[in-house]
Amino acid sequence: MSDPFVIVGGDAAGLSAASKFTRETSERDVIVFEKGEWVSYAHCGTPYYVKGTVDQLTDLLSLSPEKAAERGIDLRRNHEVVGVDTDAETVTVEHDGETFTQPYGDLLVATGAHALTGPIPGATLDGAFTMHGLDSAAAVRAALSDPGESAVDTSIEYVDTALVEKYTDWEPPERVAIVGGGYVGVEMAEAFRAHDVETHLFQRSGTLVPPFGEAVGERVTDHLREQGVKLHLNTAVEELVGDEQGRVTAVAHDGGKTDLDLALVGIGIRPNTALVEDTPVELGDSGAIAVDEYGATNVDGVYAAGDCAEASHAVTGKSDWVPLGLTANRAGRAIGQTVAGDPSPVGDIAGTAVVKAFDLECGRVGLLDHEQAREAGFDPISKTVTAGSRSGYYPGGDDTDVTLVADRESGRVLGGSIVGEDRAAIRIDTLATAIEADMTVDELERLDLAYAPPFSPVWDPVLVAAKVVNGKLD
Repeated sequence: MSDPFVIVGGDAAGLSAASKFTRETSERDVIVFEKGEWVSYAHCGTPYYVKGTVDQLTDLLSLSPEKAAERGIDLRRNHEVVGVDTDAETVTVEHDGETFTQPYGDLLVATGAHALTGPIPGATLDGAFTMHGLDSAAAVRAALSDPGESAVDTSIEYVDTALVEKYTDWEPPERVAIVGGGYVGVEMAEAFRAHDVETHLFQRSGTLVPPFGEAVGERVTDHLREQGVKLHLNTAVEELVGDEQGRVTAVAHDGGKTDLDLALVGIGIRPNTALVEDTPVELGDSGAIAVDEYGATNVDGVYAAGDCAEASHAVTGKSDWVPLGLTANRAGRAIGQTVAGDPSPVGDIAGTAVVKAFDLECGRVGLLDHEQAREAGFDPISKTVTAGSRSGYYPGGDDTDVTLVADRESGRVLGGSIVGEDRAAIRIDTLATAIEADMTVDELERLDLAYAPPFSPVWDPVLVAAKVVNGKLD
């Protein structure tokens, strides 16, 4: 057909949009161009594959190319879109050394994000990795295996066999360095320690998992040390040092140099927006693509979703960039429905996130930082409380720390964090729901949450936090 729905990117947002589109209409074709081999995979599961909790790479696939074809999706892997002409409504595609032009009726840019390595020299040395993609995860797991006995199944069609076999021949590392104490750094510390590797984690600031706030960061810091992770806080990494063969051998940092056998750089990601740089498509203040409530850009017929796009923040009402899995899947699905003829909002974001740090479960949502809250026009007040996860007499409970942030004038719930070892993370969903509903602390305190001794005390830790903060407001 002459007016296909063309999608650039075959991961969460792209294939969610394509799948919903094909379910809603059969009147138009949908073409998905993916520059690599892998499509629709669970990026968040890669640390657990390296650890060994997940057995096979293919276990992380959400939608295989074969299943995509069964759904009527024209999925073209190893096809890189290198240009967009919004006037002619075409994209330029490179494949197998050739270039061709593809017209579109509607276009979705779902190009994702890329892992940062700069400004750290040496991040491209052999043995230095980012955990951004399944081939990276496969290479790290191969490097952790005994020589010639890689745990990676190289018969899998999509695996970069040459990369995996390269690291299969290495001796397993005795010492690794992780640069960055965010999600990836903390999760990979657990993965490396599961292989009994001496693990050093370097963090420029004094707080681990900064988006989760100080209360969570302090417990994570103590717990990682208990698990044998050697922390280097307030320590800036200057360089990854290599030998004459181009293999990483040390990390240079404030105060010295630490020898290593393997390095993992996890200092953040940035949206992939190069494809629209020479087009009228506008970027937001974050550097990601600006979109409206339906995921549409400022150019008619062009949409954006996933890690390359902004969304409206549920607390501030302003555009923000919080690249997370549900955000991408939900926006892609909504855009697929919209393009099929049934307009559907992509939904707000609240920055709801959870992370596992060995035995600790951590959650966060909304605005935690008081300065950010004030910049958004609020007068923040917060309190951190500690409460039991179950009735005190019932075994298996743990102290759960809840930080709740509210607006002093309106009493509105602005954000919160939770940390503990007993089903703490899932409790963040209560706060996320409160934020989406614009609830006040008083309304949160009166929620009829479930109670039974094996699951929760009479006053759930979230309700305890609401009572305390409400008292400060009064």
